[in-house]
Amino acid sequence: MLGELINPYYLQVASFILINVILGISIYITLSTGQLSLANAGFMGIGAYTSALLTLNFDFPILIGILAGTLMAGLFGIIIGIPTLRLQGVYLAIVTLGFGEVLRVVLVNWESLTKGSIGLSGIPHLGREILRNFKEFGFDPKVMGLQNNQFIFLMVFLLLLFIVIGVIWFFRRQSRSRVGRAFAAIKLDEKAAESMGINITYYKVLAFTQGALLSGFAGALYAHVLAYISPADFAYHRAVEILIFAVFGGSEVIWGPVFGALFLTVMPEVLRFISEYRYMIYGLIILVMMAVRPQGLIDVHLLNWLKLKTKKRGKEHGTANQKSA
Repeated sequence: MLGELINPYYLQVASFILINVILGISIYITLSTGQLSLANAGFMGIGAYTSALLTLNFDFPILIGILAGTLMAGLFGIIIGIPTLRLQGVYLAIVTLGFGEVLRVVLVNWESLTKGSIGLSGIPHLGREILRNFKEFGFDPKVMGLQNNQFIFLMVFLLLLFIVIGVIWFFRRQSRSRVGRAFAAIKLDEKAAESMGINITYYKVLAFTQGALLSGFAGALYAHVLAYISPADFAYHRAVEILIFAVFGGSEVIWGPVFGALFLTVMPEVLRFISEYRYMIYGLIILVMMAVRPQGLIDVHLLNWLKLKTKKRGKEHGTANQKSA
């Protein structure tokens, strides 16, 4: 019965949605301090290639590879974040986009390590590793009425869902903490925040590094979910795509990039007949959103309005129940 309900294709699309949600949150963190960074695709590539090379060439466990890829991306985040502290707006965007393109060229030309534009194949698959571990304990997916491939994609989806819930919980908590308030103050007025005793350098590098860590983490997961990567996966178009998640969904609250990643990953699958024009549509979305709603679809005011409406409905239902009683 369960096997009839589970479609591996839909689960794979859902898994890519969750990876894109992590990428959307990564750019939300840097934008929360007013830094427009387009290096997320580059950091994603660092995480993906680091994890893939360690697991392919040195037989590292997938978990160790993912952690190493995440930390390597975070290290590059610090290296890039400190020199670019004085840059803002379009200048920061140009420099970070340049970093991503330089990295892509390195990946293409370092053929002895990365196999160039051909890419790396045969990367250990996260779901297959989970299935192998389950079978070592004597579990067979057929007990649940599932084929092996169904179980693999189901486990990957559930693991990614758990990770995304944890990431959202952590950064929502952070936004309400001293760190989150410092980020908001820097975004509103950097000089005023500095005059109030906020360490601008520390918090901007922290935000940049957190964004890099998350991007590298998403890249490592991407490598072990797809089992194949190439430099083309982390090119300019990927950086623009990640930015669109925040521009479309909204960068003021964490739910904006989450919605943007969800919507913009599902739409090309639903509208496959226009998927080849996706990047033209993305450009149009940027133009329209900048003119009509520069803060994105979801912002603080919209969330407050929804909360107010929910409370009113709750009170009305409570009053109606009291009268009927």
